[in-house]
Amino acid sequence: MSDEENKMPLFQHLEELRSRILICGLAIGVGFVLCYFFKERVFDLFIMPWVKALPAGQPYKLIYTVPYEAFLAEMEVSFIMGTILAAPVLLWQIWRFVAPGLYANERKYILPVIFCSSLFFAGGVLFGYFIVVPVAFKFFATPASPYITPMMSIDKYLSFAEKMLLSFGLVFELPVFAFFLAKLGVLSSDFLRRKRKWAIVLIFILAAVLTPSPDVVSQLLMALPLLVLYEVSVWVVYFFGGKPTEVANQTGE
Repeated sequence: MSDEENKMPLFQHLEELRSRILICGLAIGVGFVLCYFFKERVFDLFIMPWVKALPAGQPYKLIYTVPYEAFLAEMEVSFIMGTILAAPVLLWQIWRFVAPGLYANERKYILPVIFCSSLFFAGGVLFGYFIVVPVAFKFFATPASPYITPMMSIDKYLSFAEKMLLSFGLVFELPVFAFFLAKLGVLSSDFLRRKRKWAIVLIFILAAVLTPSPDVVSQLLMALPLLVLYEVSVWVVYFFGGKPTEVANQTGE
């Protein structure tokens, strides 16, 4: 076999990757245009947690310090919401890209995994939007002195809210990730049970890293759902897991 023939599979693989990336970019672009068309409503929806968190009588308008910051903020929010709308397409393209490397009995789980991934990601974003972000803002927007007035810049608000929502959307994928590893046979429920104590420590470390603020409230709001999701993952692996591999045996237990 010639060198050119050896390189063809790689070139085909890169070509498929390019096409998947183009489709993902197109899906995000369509979502962005749709959200930007309703940018006023989308932006009002995005800042609602801050509005509800402020004490009665406090000015709730966000401020900006450079002329183009408000315009960029509308673009950024439209891009974020458009990406969230395109999430099912993005997940579908990712799974289609990895599908050729899976066995036939593993490919049948692609559609359920995509559906569950989209559902859990949306659940994480909604949990962050309706519970975590309002509680965090309520905590921060209650100053100890009446001479302190909470005012938030657009840039700081978007940075905080984006990181929180994205973090919760990703961590809510834990059961789906555990299911995928279980079907590949590299994870077992016994292994997760034996490592529960270490997992609790890692969860609190992860919560401290993922939350954009150093306060204990935000970290607890991140850690508690992760603990629940870990227990859900244990049962998901128990019911849907395949044969455990030798990885767990190599841990010395």
